[in-house]
Amino acid sequence: MKRVSIPSAGGYDRLTLLTEPDPVAKAGEVLVRAEAIGVNFADCIVRMGLYESAKKYVGWPITPGFEVAGETPDGRKVVAVTRFGGYATHVVVPENQVFAIPAGWSVAEAAAFPSVTLTAHYALHELCRARKGTRVLVHSAAGGVGSALVVLAKLAGCRVVGVVGGAHKVAHVQALGADVVIDKRAQDLWREAERASPEGYDVVLDANGVETLRASYQHLAPTGRLVIYGFHTMMSRGRGTPSWPKLAVDWLRTPRFDPLAMTNDNKSVMAFNLSYLFERTDILAEAMGTLLGLANEGKLAPPKVTTFPLDRVKDAHRALESGETIGKLVLVP
Repeated sequence: MKRVSIPSAGGYDRLTLLTEPDPVAKAGEVLVRAEAIGVNFADCIVRMGLYESAKKYVGWPITPGFEVAGETPDGRKVVAVTRFGGYATHVVVPENQVFAIPAGWSVAEAAAFPSVTLTAHYALHELCRARKGTRVLVHSAAGGVGSALVVLAKLAGCRVVGVVGGAHKVAHVQALGADVVIDKRAQDLWREAERASPEGYDVVLDANGVETLRASYQHLAPTGRLVIYGFHTMMSRGRGTPSWPKLAVDWLRTPRFDPLAMTNDNKSVMAFNLSYLFERTDILAEAMGTLLGLANEGKLAPPKVTTFPLDRVKDAHRALESGETIGKLVLVP
């Protein structure tokens, strides 16, 4: 087998491709011969040494990756979720984390599906109880999670405003069904957000961090919920490693939400990291059952993917960190 290993925190040069014997599945496990591997921004944070659950559950060296799609020894085409270890040609996972690929989907589309769609589903339905008429603002709406949030919110009957960071991303988010798309490079983000929903938003989904958190909270309607699932703008684009002075300054600038003020404002702030939820097999099974059902019914279209060979994993990370990509990136062994 081939496997990407990161010996210690650092830049793209830390992504090392190893050749090793194939792993062997034990009782209750399944061996998946990976034909496609999903790439997520979290993988980049793991490489930089800033992902706390990676330190808690694995440590160094570590193989990143939360999702693969491929074939089992008995010939089944499957998609699997894993807490790290996915950047490999052969991956062993618990049986309850293996699912049939949706009918008509490619392995690359299937590998791009679980992490972003589970994240979006958890935010919208476990935390926010999204329903018809809910006013939703999605930051980074052209990315993997952002795209999934737009699609799932529209399926729930929400009114969706998507925010993107470039003109080349607008058409993609419009095609996903967003009611309004704001290009924050060319437009005044918050003026346009107020124009799109003068009464404020019931839900704002924010993975930007300090750049938008304060204003996201301010633009909530009464009973509104701000959901935080990342801090992308704290990372410096293009360098591959953290800028510690920038991290320190952004940490100091990050708003602290006062529960007394929140009670008086009648607004909520919630945050989560999906990698801590693997013990909740009930949530995983229910969510994957729902999402795969939507996919098989044709209500959930395959995600837009861009593929990279596994031996170009450094290029995939570099592209993802540029902030210019659309949809999901997938490694193909």
